[in-house]
Amino acid sequence: MVENDYKVRLEIFEGPLDLLLYLIKKTEVDIYDIPIEKITKQYLEYLQVMRMLSLDIAGEFLVMAATLMLIKSRMLLPAEERSEQQAQDEEEGEEPRWALIRQLVEYKKFKDVASYLGHRAIEQEQVFPRHEASAPSIDGSGELKMGDVSIFDLINAFNETLKRVAQKENLREIFEETHSVTDKIEEILWTLGEKTSIKFHNLFDHAATRAEIVVTFLALLELIRLKQVRAQQSAHFGEIEIVKAAV
Repeated sequence: MVENDYKVRLEIFEGPLDLLLYLIKKTEVDIYDIPIEKITKQYLEYLQVMRMLSLDIAGEFLVMAATLMLIKSRMLLPAEERSEQQAQDEEEGEEPRWALIRQLVEYKKFKDVASYLGHRAIEQEQVFPRHEASAPSIDGSGELKMGDVSIFDLINAFNETLKRVAQKENLREIFEETHSVTDKIEEILWTLGEKTSIKFHNLFDHAATRAEIVVTFLALLELIRLKQVRAQQSAHFGEIEIVKAAV
């Protein structure tokens, strides 16, 4: 966690099932044949990044983490013990892995219906326009979005940036950091005043340390929350572009 003079308060509307569906889609695996070890590792990595950013994490995220760890541990059991455990699960109810898959499938159906209804509402508004505040944007998967990308897209891009800088970070990390979220907000706005848009990774071109990258990202989240900038993609999991929001 980075301490600074400006605290970002960002609500995360997506839940743990949204994150799992995001990871399944990103990894391009079958929802009925989830590679538990791989998905669990990615899920815990996202959770770690969210904690580092001091984002409010609902208890459901931690419950899901525990569920994934349980499923992973059972899959590592010797074949004989695994069979015994499966038999016990059948007696007590549903095996945890299949219970999770059923949850995901049902939730995805719900999101698909919500997406369809959202698009229908937009079509109706185009026929009978309403002079009211627009509803939150919804993408093809039914996810509520921050601008035009989900919070998980932003966290993924941020995490990749952290990994890149870790390979070239120098000894300046030991000195006291002087960057604040307020300073970075002004810097981003100044940059967009000059260019009107900027690639996500270019925001961190001059960041010398891990801490500066974190502060810059928090500044970006705050600007998105305040609707001063928008984050958008031309394709799913494509490069993120930051643009100045329309006045």
